[in-house]
Amino acid sequence: MSNSISINTRATPAAASNDTAVSASTRAKMQLNVSILQESASISLNSENDPLALVYKSAITSINEQLQADFGPDAIQDAMGQDNSPEGTAGRIVSLSTAFFGAFQKQHSDLEGDEALNKFMDTIKGGIEKGFKEARDILQGLQVLNGDIAANIDKTYELVMKGLDDFVSSQRE
Repeated sequence: MSNSISINTRATPAAASNDTAVSASTRAKMQLNVSILQESASISLNSENDPLALVYKSAITSINEQLQADFGPDAIQDAMGQDNSPEGTAGRIVSLSTAFFGAFQKQHSDLEGDEALNKFMDTIKGGIEKGFKEARDILQGLQVLNGDIAANIDKTYELVMKGLDDFVSSQRE
């Protein structure tokens, strides 16, 4: 079963950028959504695991937003075209996001031990939560968030949370 996707990039919310009634953050959000939809247009939705690539992109984008103040734009680079199974997607989300802990500690030298770890995890989890929500919303809008796709997203989320819990445990040892 294949669902075709057509995105008209000329009729995007970016056209609203000239409208002063639209706030800068709203314009940025609309442009991000257009970017995600354009990227997702290259994903074939006829395979049960391909929408997880969109989950990954959305999660990484949101994590990048959360890390931007400390590490600049695009702190975590997108890795499209890799293993998009729940395990592969979760593994990349966990490893790419937790890899910044050392740099986070240097940026926040006033925080020590569990306080630094907890603040870092709050930052990372905030980005992950936002990314998963946005990906679900997009897939729901595309009317493909059901069956195996929804189950794989749930499994990916569970694996990410377990991976983050394991990271916290290893840091406390």
